[in-house]
Amino acid sequence: MIPVQGVQGRKVAVLGLGRSGLATARALRAGGAEALLWDDSPEARGKAEAEGFATVDLTRQGAFEGVAVLVVSPGIPHLYPAPHKVIARAMEAGVPVDNDIGLFFRSFATKEWDGFDQVPRVVAVTGSNGKSTTTALIRHILDEAGRPVQMAGNIGRGVLDLDPARDGEVVVLELSSYQTELARALTPDVAVFTNLSPDHLDRHGGMGGYFAAKRRLFAEGGPDRAVIGVDEVEGRFLADQLAAGAADDRVIRVSSGTKLEGFGWAVFARKGFLAEWRKGRQVAAIDLREIKGLPGAHNHQNACAAYAACRTLGLGPKEIEAALRSFAGLPHRSQLVGERGGVRFVNDSKATNVDSAAKALQAFEKIRWIAGGMGKEGGIVALQPLLGSVVKAYLIGHSARDFALQIGDLPHEICETMERAVARAAEEAQAGEVVLLAPAAASFDQYPNFEKRGEDFMARVAAVLGQVAADAG
Repeated sequence: MIPVQGVQGRKVAVLGLGRSGLATARALRAGGAEALLWDDSPEARGKAEAEGFATVDLTRQGAFEGVAVLVVSPGIPHLYPAPHKVIARAMEAGVPVDNDIGLFFRSFATKEWDGFDQVPRVVAVTGSNGKSTTTALIRHILDEAGRPVQMAGNIGRGVLDLDPARDGEVVVLELSSYQTELARALTPDVAVFTNLSPDHLDRHGGMGGYFAAKRRLFAEGGPDRAVIGVDEVEGRFLADQLAAGAADDRVIRVSSGTKLEGFGWAVFARKGFLAEWRKGRQVAAIDLREIKGLPGAHNHQNACAAYAACRTLGLGPKEIEAALRSFAGLPHRSQLVGERGGVRFVNDSKATNVDSAAKALQAFEKIRWIAGGMGKEGGIVALQPLLGSVVKAYLIGHSARDFALQIGDLPHEICETMERAVARAAEEAQAGEVVLLAPAAASFDQYPNFEKRGEDFMARVAAVLGQVAADAG
């Protein structure tokens, strides 16, 4: 736990008592604050009270009298489409609103650091797609290189639940737009921007507000190094804003597909090869094509971003390359879960929308595609230009028949259930093909979340592979 600094003897209100909210409450208590907690859910309040915390109805008139700050969990709207009533009361009373990320950045450094040989550092990763994989990949590379490292934020632990920093440690944070938009302190040593595509637009009042929330990570804290994906205009704009000129190597431009030679520092992937260029010449290259944990152009972009971040931390190309090769990928994100007779089984249950499914479909050449679930507005019509690599679709869930009408002449089968889809795809797959779960739909018709859907796919694959092994025996 990281005790919050500067709150001794002060009243601090906490709204939202999920993972990050309770971790915040504990860290405030450890810092000597009087934590006043509230959640709209009676069950959540009960869990907090079981830990000895006081719950106070922050919606009532006068609830913010004497309160120094309100700390808000990331899922709660503070501006668009409308502020939560508790946040509205706090702003009306002039009480500053912050979140656990802001408290972390003002509390991470301690007097103990004076005795360290190497000051701890923070790498913060944001963007629309790939930030979880990039964050986990940076952590994996550092760990493989023997560097002390912790990971938190929008992935894994709440930031205030981290252990106090050790000598030379690196903390890697995944930060969502909800987190970067509200934090009153954002001071990472290295900040990474992967890419930008439309998401959470109702929460940010449109695309401009969404980009502005991401941009705060770079504008507010002034990181020593900025790693910027420049495959979209917003990334190019951000890199241009941060750099004094093309030769400024404080900004490392990253691309998947574009050759970047005319800059002070750049890392890009083309035709499956990662290249690092500095001051007009190539200094390193890595063949990414056979790295099973990072398939496809989108993962090559993640590899470039993680590589660049780790280079800023002093790691060499060879040790980064070795770690890339041992990266297994994240669960439910282009996760290789089995292989039989030249057929690979890949779990991308996290592909819950058209954009993420498109990236998965572009990562492989011959696909037996398992798709469907609770379809979203617009269905999968936008995927039609990308279906050339699909041999056949196996459609499941609530939207199976709707999807069948939206894929043109592509061979398909209405399977309804995951069990049947996996069995049929495995039965028909040929060597060199990939059985890919990339649903392009939410999971809530058949599963509580995409993780459970991915776990069911993995269990069905394991059953098929186990049966084959038993038959062979």
